[in-house]
Amino acid sequence: MIKITLPQDKEKFKKLKTGQEVLLSGTIYSLRDKAHAKLICSGRTPSFLNGAVIYYMGPTPARPGRPCGSCGPTTSARMDKYTPTLIKKTSIIGIIGKGERSAAANKSMQGRLVYFLAYAGLGALCAKSVLKSEAVLYKELGAEAVFKLEVKDFPLIVAQDLKGDNIYGGI
Repeated sequence: MIKITLPQDKEKFKKLKTGQEVLLSGTIYSLRDKAHAKLICSGRTPSFLNGAVIYYMGPTPARPGRPCGSCGPTTSARMDKYTPTLIKKTSIIGIIGKGERSAAANKSMQGRLVYFLAYAGLGALCAKSVLKSEAVLYKELGAEAVFKLEVKDFPLIVAQDLKGDNIYGGI
């Protein structure tokens, strides 16, 4: 198990290999379908995404005393049409989601960022790693707003490393 704390451990991303398990701590940002579309259509990207890890998160309302409800990954392939453009417009260093990506998305990520898998079906477990959650952009989108999440030991698997080696079998 490799522990990574953002932002100081960004260099560790270069050494990650497909299939390795990671416990990620620090700040990540949720980004789903509607927020992607708004970002791409607006032609502007917020500076906080530079050097960031984004999470394709399917959130539920928080219970009293908790920063968020269940927050498991949503299907990454739904964001594939936006991925190459987002990568060109930002310097994101990681994407967290679930499932296989298109060839175009995989190719756009190669050499630029690491694609991580969050444990699908374990949204309640993922939520235990969230210390703080705050909507920071497109609040009108509700659950699809961009959330800033402070996480501690968020469990992940490297699905595609910087070389392009992919857990699903190449790019």
